[in-house]
Amino acid sequence: MKPIAVFRHSLTEGPGYIATYMKGIGRDIKVVAIDRGDVVPHDPTAFAGLCFMGGPMSVNDPLPWIPEVLALIRRAMDADIPVIGHCLGGQLMSKALGGAVDANPVKEIGWRHVTLNGAAAREWFGEREGFLSFHWHGETFSLPDGATHLLASDACPNQAWAIGKHLAMQCHIEMTEAMIREWCVGGQKEIRAASAQPTVQSAEGMQQDIEARVAALHAVAETAYAKWSEGLKD
Repeated sequence: MKPIAVFRHSLTEGPGYIATYMKGIGRDIKVVAIDRGDVVPHDPTAFAGLCFMGGPMSVNDPLPWIPEVLALIRRAMDADIPVIGHCLGGQLMSKALGGAVDANPVKEIGWRHVTLNGAAAREWFGEREGFLSFHWHGETFSLPDGATHLLASDACPNQAWAIGKHLAMQCHIEMTEAMIREWCVGGQKEIRAASAQPTVQSAEGMQQDIEARVAALHAVAETAYAKWSEGLKD
């Protein structure tokens, strides 16, 4: 079977739980480490699917790899290769399809509840009204033409959308305990700078009940990744 290409844009924002899930169902992943200068592949049909992770940059930054990634996303979707995006990855998907990525009114950093929007959302995230997700972003995407809105939070209404077998998320369902602890260390300056906003948690708050919160998030992620995996190519 072809591997799943996982695009890493920052050293600390790797595949996380999606790697664990794919290993469990016998699918291989190939990390394309943009952060260390890996070349953006041209042909999406070399992969079973494309997965885009988060990163501290903006999709509007003048980085040479961003136009290449946007073009790759469009080619993949045209070729019926499933695409999934987490945070920056979801923003890349939106921009690739003509959506806008702009500043959110507030930063969302830490744990925050998201709600499901209708039957389509339950297909991706299970028979629940909502769930506690992890967030770390200051920008937000608009929904591209043809997208179905799936998730919202009170601080950011566009948390996820889908088009067919493709899923874009603003929130982070891929988190592991180790990733959260690492981000809390590396993101101390950003947390302090935004601490006056009620949508920004302290590092201590993010790590409270972390084992139970991450386990519950993994249950949600498994539902979404299972749905997405149905479209993977052999």
